[in-house]
Amino acid sequence: MAAIKGYRRPNGKSGIRNHLLLMPTVVCANQVVTKIQQQIPGSIAIPHQHGCSQVGEDKDRTHKVLVGMGRNPNVGAVLLVSLGCEVMDAKQIQKEIAETGKPVVWIDIQEEGGSVNTIHKGIEIADQLINEIKNTPLVDIPLSELIVGVKCGGSDATSGLCSNPVLGRASDLIIQEGGSIVMGETTEIIGAEHILAEKAVNNDVKNKLYQSIARFEEEINRMGVDMRGGNPSPGNIEGGLSSIEEKSLGCISKAGTAPLQGVVDYASEIPGKGFYFMDSPGNDIECVSGMAAAGIQLVCFTTGRGTPTGNPIVPVIKISGNEEMARRMSDNIDVDVSTVLTGKENLDLAGKRLFNEIVNVSSGHLTKAEILGHQEFSISRIGISL
Repeated sequence: MAAIKGYRRPNGKSGIRNHLLLMPTVVCANQVVTKIQQQIPGSIAIPHQHGCSQVGEDKDRTHKVLVGMGRNPNVGAVLLVSLGCEVMDAKQIQKEIAETGKPVVWIDIQEEGGSVNTIHKGIEIADQLINEIKNTPLVDIPLSELIVGVKCGGSDATSGLCSNPVLGRASDLIIQEGGSIVMGETTEIIGAEHILAEKAVNNDVKNKLYQSIARFEEEINRMGVDMRGGNPSPGNIEGGLSSIEEKSLGCISKAGTAPLQGVVDYASEIPGKGFYFMDSPGNDIECVSGMAAAGIQLVCFTTGRGTPTGNPIVPVIKISGNEEMARRMSDNIDVDVSTVLTGKENLDLAGKRLFNEIVNVSSGHLTKAEILGHQEFSISRIGISL
């Protein structure tokens, strides 16, 4: 069984990165967190626009994502910064993250007496935390502990013909090693959901998949809008994808041939091994953020049109089957599998090459998104602002 190099956390989970995460509980704390990050090399900040004027399921989702980001095993320690009067319960967020056994420190802007005092204190604490986690040893981790998110964005005709099926081959190899695959994008299985449903291990899983589609379609109908033009996007259409059904048929091939073990809600922890589907938006940033909050350690992201998307705490491997785009955007693309379309390589060989890249990145090799500092983060919102 293959092994990777990673970090064993106190709760037994394994990470492939060792980040100090600086987390604002509310948009009002973004600037303070950003200023702390600027003074602590190697720290990661996740500014966002949420945390207040939210109730019900919408409030719960923001809480869930923030907790999940802190609990992700790629994070070694967390500095939480609150304003003091927001909807988010910073004490509860700290408690739930600290259950993992990792260091979690919380400071409050109003309690500290303003931005300047909080920045000074935050820099002092963050410096201590990053020095503490530097001592976390690298150890051998079985590949069976790896959870990989599979995502596509900026798709074109080469995505369904090449890069998605290649990723499907790599997904099969990961599952054969005992690892897990998580596919998202509820909007991008529409028209192909029946094919995915036939892979479900039981009727409960099948019905939950269909229910996720039904909820989305009900919301579109309630709004009285046509999803065409939003998905497929103008770029998708220009790239040769004529309909959401055509896009979906290519999209579902990313997960390979394994049975569908379950359907999980957005940002929910993956409960077992094998292939799982996450009910999530098609929006690239929101989907990948939900995967990171669910505890995946790495994302494989196929693209035909090209995209620089990354994530603050999870390495994102970019894969393309579009030879011209891969050459033009070579600073963003990690793996060019257009050799399949030119006949120089078959799907199995390209899938094995991608699998080897996954192993390398899982053992510390930086992706191009990491090198360029792409740390996009966004929480999917449900309700209106109050």
